[in-house]
Amino acid sequence: MSINQPSAPLVGAIEKSPKISLIGTLAMLVEAPGEFDLIQQGRIWALADALSSWPNVQEAVIGVTNVMLIFDQPPSDIGMLGASIVELWHRVPGRRADGKVIEIPVVYGGELGFDLPAVVEHTGLSARDIIRIHSEGDYTVCAVASSPGFGYLHGLDPRIHMPRKSVPSLNIRAGSVTIGGMQTGVAALTSPNGWNAIGWASVAMFDPWREQPSLMLPGDRVKFRIDRIEL
Repeated sequence: MSINQPSAPLVGAIEKSPKISLIGTLAMLVEAPGEFDLIQQGRIWALADALSSWPNVQEAVIGVTNVMLIFDQPPSDIGMLGASIVELWHRVPGRRADGKVIEIPVVYGGELGFDLPAVVEHTGLSARDIIRIHSEGDYTVCAVASSPGFGYLHGLDPRIHMPRKSVPSLNIRAGSVTIGGMQTGVAALTSPNGWNAIGWASVAMFDPWREQPSLMLPGDRVKFRIDRIEL
């Protein structure tokens, strides 16, 4: 079930309203309109910040271009709730990527960067050029999702975009530095994974014993540093 709301009379990319869909009786998905960019993602962050304090909202879970609301009880008036969310979307200022800066040393290539040759073949660049471009990037954590502690990182240079695998690798090790389409990330768990492993980092992305279990949070910035190259 989707709730269609009329567009507000605003100028520019934000004139369109978000798409709102029910997920069962206790959840609602709010999807940003238009193409993905950090401006729209900043509005998603701000929307989640505001909605998390609304009555009956147990949690506002940030995704890439969307936020999912989880309710304590089924909302009594879905139409009014949807209209209120749309109205909030059009007036809430976007949040800047003003979180902490995380530096991650990476061993590029080698046994755990086994997809680097495939990225070389796809891009036509040398392995050292791919490593240089990746390590020079300035990345923003859009969302922490998919698995505990996995940050979807925006800012990958288009020259090294690499499609996800049609058949996932069965055992991508935790800490694997990966490329999936226009995004990059660091695997938080050892598991099947369709992203392309180009290196490995020893920094734990998720530790349940830390005060903040997830190393990355939405709005943080990430810098990869070359620790070693194995070709």
